[in-house]
Amino acid sequence: MKAVTINKYGTPDVFKLEDVKKPIPRGKEVLIKINAIPITTEDLLQRKGEPYFTRLFLGLTKPKNSVLGAEFSGEIVEISNDVTKFKVGDKVFGHSGQNLGCYAEYVCIEEEGLLLKKPENMNDEDVASVCTFMAAWNFLVSMAKVKNNQKVLINGASGTVGSAAVQIAKSFGANVTGVCSSTNMNMVKSLGADKVIDYTCDKFTENGELYDIIFDVANKSSFYDCKDSLIKKGIYLNPVLQVSTLFQMLWTKVFSKKKVMFSATGFRPISLRKIFLKELTILFEKGKLNTIIDKRYNLEQIAEAHRYIESGNKKGNIIINLN
Repeated sequence: MKAVTINKYGTPDVFKLEDVKKPIPRGKEVLIKINAIPITTEDLLQRKGEPYFTRLFLGLTKPKNSVLGAEFSGEIVEISNDVTKFKVGDKVFGHSGQNLGCYAEYVCIEEEGLLLKKPENMNDEDVASVCTFMAAWNFLVSMAKVKNNQKVLINGASGTVGSAAVQIAKSFGANVTGVCSSTNMNMVKSLGADKVIDYTCDKFTENGELYDIIFDVANKSSFYDCKDSLIKKGIYLNPVLQVSTLFQMLWTKVFSKKKVMFSATGFRPISLRKIFLKELTILFEKGKLNTIIDKRYNLEQIAEAHRYIESGNKKGNIIINLN
């Protein structure tokens, strides 16, 4: 099968399109022919091995997994003898977890893993993108408990996680302010944001507004930058794992009514992430959430897709289409 491999950390130039052995399902695994893959900021960080301390998990000198990519949609083409919950021909979507391996034509997933049947009214590209909403759901819903009429600011509202966060917060009745560049303001407004700030002209930390939740998706404004823009018991969220964030979590837990919260979505229990996906799918089916697809690429264009994301021009999701 074709797969995009990586044998060292670095720029998008480290990717190679190669012929590798198609995986064989064993135990309770199913073999999935991949139809669509979203490219996320997390993929870029894994390619670069950043932040550096994450190499303790990813591989110290080079990636442990030679094939990156975790989110997918596709069709089951083979099952091992012990599989009972799925059958050949099932259309599915999910997340491969720490094993990654989705920058390829096929991937093996445990039937008890993060694997769900695709809703009939959703196409492969949209359902593959549902997994990219999990991070926003994890932070806003599971951790911060976003509520009706709360004021929520999303810094970096036009990207994959940011555009998901705007929609999720609105679906809970929050008053949402999105921060993005001028070129993306109309798109963020179309997602339901009540107010949009152009970060090239205005600093949200200096506008005198107070927010219940600040979700720094862009990782551009620290807790100390934002704390004066939070209400007395406000919450600061940052999806990028950093040592500074962990220290701030501990400090604010004891000494401050304003809290810093972080929990790596990929390390939450599979049972909990399945609940996230099921709840998200319901909102998609009701039309309360929609995927925004900016560009589509082929498997051999993954390096180009990474470069485009790094350009800072991305609006919503980038999809690798294998159909």
